[in-house]
Amino acid sequence: MKHITFASKSLFVDDEAADTLLEYAALLAQSGDADTVELNAINADGNQVVATLLLDSGSPLMAETTTSSLEPPENDEAVAYMRTEIGRAFSALLPDERQGSRD
Repeated sequence: MKHITFASKSLFVDDEAADTLLEYAALLAQSGDADTVELNAINADGNQVVATLLLDSGSPLMAETTTSSLEPPENDEAVAYMRTEIGRAFSALLPDERQGSRD
């Protein structure tokens, strides 16, 4: 589990969600884009919450490891969404294979 800090809020999420969130946020910042992502999390009071994060070039976001023994909530759908969006962004950078190579 990782502890993420977003603006002035602290949340605990699973490692994969935290790592993917940072990767996606960096991609959005580099491209000048923005998106919202909903994550299941545990807040600073220990309550399970659904957090909606606005990711853009001005989003202050940090993730750090934690030794907490709490069981993190699942974020499979959010991780799948972010990975799909990351894949789309990178595939847009690749040459169109349908045109074939020229010798």
